[in-house]
Amino acid sequence: MSLSAFLKQNSVTPENKKVAISKRFVENGKPIEWEIKAVSEDINSKIRNSCTTTSTFKGRQTTNFNRNLYLQRLCAAAVVYPDLKDAELQKSYGVVGDAELLAEMLLPGEFGYLLEVVQEMNGYDADRFEEYKEEAKNS
Repeated sequence: MSLSAFLKQNSVTPENKKVAISKRFVENGKPIEWEIKAVSEDINSKIRNSCTTTSTFKGRQTTNFNRNLYLQRLCAAAVVYPDLKDAELQKSYGVVGDAELLAEMLLPGEFGYLLEVVQEMNGYDADRFEEYKEEAKNS
């Protein structure tokens, strides 16, 4: 085995995925496809840190993680289209911020579906992990 397979120029970049997240956004009678991308661990770490707070009470330090905010921000970072940073789009929903826009724009089931797609794009697919383990064993 060679380490050259791990060099950045030899790694396979995940392709963006186009998927209709909602039937409520239509053009020419068809649901509009959203474009979703994989997020690097560097970006994921920054999002995770932005959703973690530390507080001290009576000399004890407590760390709190806002899971809902994390999931909203992770999804917002993964959405390529529609452009969630577009000021006009945010203004039409009366919000400021891409994660806030998603929360206002989508119904709970739609957000759940988007989250499912984002997690799959970012490698959180247990079935795929098992396939990779099998492939590695059989190689």
